[in-house]
Amino acid sequence: MGAEDQTVLKVPTEAAGIRLDRFLAAPLGSRARAQSLIDAERVRVNGRLRPKRHALQAGERIEVDHSAGPPEDGGRPCEGREAPSGREPASFTIAYEDEHLLVVDKPSGVVVHPARGHRTGTLAQALAGVGAGGEEPWRAGIVHRLDRETSGLLVVAKSDPVHRALKALLASRRLRREYLALVDGRPPARAGTIDAPIGRHRHERVLMSIDSDAPRAARTHFELERPLARASLLRVVLETGRTHQIRVHMAAIGHPLIGDGQYGGPCRYGLERQFLHAVRLAFEHPVTHGPVDARSPLPADLVLALARAAGE
Repeated sequence: MGAEDQTVLKVPTEAAGIRLDRFLAAPLGSRARAQSLIDAERVRVNGRLRPKRHALQAGERIEVDHSAGPPEDGGRPCEGREAPSGREPASFTIAYEDEHLLVVDKPSGVVVHPARGHRTGTLAQALAGVGAGGEEPWRAGIVHRLDRETSGLLVVAKSDPVHRALKALLASRRLRREYLALVDGRPPARAGTIDAPIGRHRHERVLMSIDSDAPRAARTHFELERPLARASLLRVVLETGRTHQIRVHMAAIGHPLIGDGQYGGPCRYGLERQFLHAVRLAFEHPVTHGPVDARSPLPADLVLALARAAGE
C-alpha cells in the first residue's frame, strides 16, 4: 500500500471526545463515507479497529486505507451538501428555554423555514406546537434565521406578544448576535466595521451582493480572534441581518469565508460548508427583564478545520 492509498491523521486536543465517524466526516468528505470505511474495517486507531462511536483521545493516530478504492459516497467538499430528504424531522438542541421563549442550537444542514425545494424537514416544522407568534403561523415563532449550512443559535418565541417584543429588540439592535468565522487571509485591521448595503445579485438571483439594484442597509462588525498562517478566525457581530450578510461582506473586503464556494471562499481543511457558527445570543428577556446569554460551542467539523488551519 503506497502513501497515496492511505490517510494518516493525528487527533488534536480540540477534538478529544468526538466520535470517530464525526471526526473523519470532514477529511473524508462526508460522514456516510467515513462510516462506510469504518464498517469495511479500513480505519484503524493506534493500529486497532474501532467502532464508529469510539470517542477519540488527543494524540491518537488514525490510519485510513483507500487501497480498495473510494466508497460510493465521495462527498462534495466546498460545493455544499445535498439537502435533507425531508422525510426525517429536523434535529436541534435547546440552549435556553422557559415558558416564554427558547434559544435553539441548529446544526449545519438544517433549513429554517419551508421554501421551494425544502417543503418538509425544516426547523419551523420541528418547532410546530412549541414556538408561536408572528404574522405567519408556519414560521413557528422563529424571530430570525440562519443559512442552511450555518450552525448555531436562534431565538424562538412561544407567543405572539413575546414574538413582537423580540422583533423589537432585534430592530433596535438590543439583541446581540455573535458569530465565529474563519476567513481567508488577514484583514488589514484587528477590528473594523463593514458598512455596505446588500441586495439581490444583478445576474445570479440565488446570491446576494453589494452591487445590487435594490440594496438595503447592512452593517457588520468584526474583531480578530485568532491569527493563523493562511486564515483568520474572526468574532463577528451583526448590526443588521440581511440574507448572507457576513458571507457577502467578508467576500467584499477580499477575505471570504473558508469553504464558502458560493462567494469565492477557498476549499481548505476538509470543510463541506462555510466556516460560520452563531456562537452567542444575548438580550434582555422581554417578560422577566433579566439577562439571557446563550452560548454554543463550535461543532466537530469546525473544531477539526480550525485545528488543521492552526497546524499549517
